[in-house]
Amino acid sequence: MDTRAAQLLAERHLAESLPLRWQHSQMVAATAAEYAGGIGLDPAPVVAAAWLHDVGYAPALRDTGFHPVDGARFLRREGWPDQVVDLVAHHSCSRVEAGLRGLTSELAEFEDVPGTYRDVLWASDATTGPDGTRLDVKGRVCEVVERYGRGSLVGRCMLAIAPELEAAVKRVTRTP
Repeated sequence: MDTRAAQLLAERHLAESLPLRWQHSQMVAATAAEYAGGIGLDPAPVVAAAWLHDVGYAPALRDTGFHPVDGARFLRREGWPDQVVDLVAHHSCSRVEAGLRGLTSELAEFEDVPGTYRDVLWASDATTGPDGTRLDVKGRVCEVVERYGRGSLVGRCMLAIAPELEAAVKRVTRTP
């Protein structure tokens, strides 16, 4: 797994057009490496997915307007391994938002594989603010809800998935 290639691809699609998203992705990748190392997990697949998890936000890659699906479709076309593609598609409990957007069948193109790799990606994203700052899950949920609005689709999703994100962080950090 080439994490450097993942970094360069994310940089090419995010750094100039979406600099805050690029900052966020850099810290998500660093956090994924830290979490994976802390539990003895091969970091390469999850760090690659962490670099690429938000690439679907890139204006040139938008198709459905739902970044997990758009990013995963792009990565599949580019020949990335299924494990990375599937992690990107299903990052941060994307099934909830896909359902509200009417994109369940599009998300179903990709396999959701529960387990440690998924937990590491979810935990890394859930503990990283939009500018790359470290947050706890509650802080991240509050930040997203404040940015998008409590009644917005994204705000409602974040509130709904918060318990799952907290559970992933606990499993990865082995906190009670």
